[in-house]
Amino acid sequence: MNPIIQLLMSHRSIRKFTDQKIPSSQLHELVRAGQCAATSSHVQAYSVIHVINPESRRQISELAGGQNYIVECSDFLVFCADMKRPTEAAERAGAEVIRGMTEQLLVASIDTALMAQNVAIAAESVGLGLCYIGGIRNNPAAISEILKLPEHVYPVFGMCLGYPNQNPEVKPRLPLEAILREDIYDDGRDQELVSKFDRTMGDYYQQRTAGNKDTTWSEQLKPLFTTKLRPHMREFLSKCGFKMK
Repeated sequence: MNPIIQLLMSHRSIRKFTDQKIPSSQLHELVRAGQCAATSSHVQAYSVIHVINPESRRQISELAGGQNYIVECSDFLVFCADMKRPTEAAERAGAEVIRGMTEQLLVASIDTALMAQNVAIAAESVGLGLCYIGGIRNNPAAISEILKLPEHVYPVFGMCLGYPNQNPEVKPRLPLEAILREDIYDDGRDQELVSKFDRTMGDYYQQRTAGNKDTTWSEQLKPLFTTKLRPHMREFLSKCGFKMK
């Protein structure tokens, strides 16, 4: 197998790290690799906050749901969708800019995700481990205040980086047949494929070394669709200048 594909297929979230620190030169190299990701119209609508201050990391850890690895990892990054820099650049170039369009929010969020995934792959290629922190969006206003984020910038997610102190199994993914569709959206086999995947995930959770539990993929989806997940996000984004016009 191609070594890059093998690396991609061996991804695991790492939540336990050694005390070894990532050299700053290597961290900068990872972020530079992130910048080389595809970006819509070369907008590069992202900024990355390297959170060094221990107290800031402690506060963010609490605000993100008590995830202690934010404090314990070598380096913690917050990836931000940033429409401030490109909008102001266009304005200085003489454009009569229009702010707050939904497409601007989409472009910035997608650019940020693509950039972060490049950082993740680069990190794993040199033996580092990582864990994305979506819990940043639990309290985005408070975290924005800690990071002093201006209007037209919002924190999308965080990333813990460090040297792994655990070796978890690779979590199974849905069968390819459930994801790859030809010509049209044909979901005729979805129920069968999801049932099969539920059995796969049930076995995985029973056998994994990180602690077993009795659940399936479908069971774990319930909270996403039975609660109003992060209902504050729309108002928060609007206050950030992303009006979704």
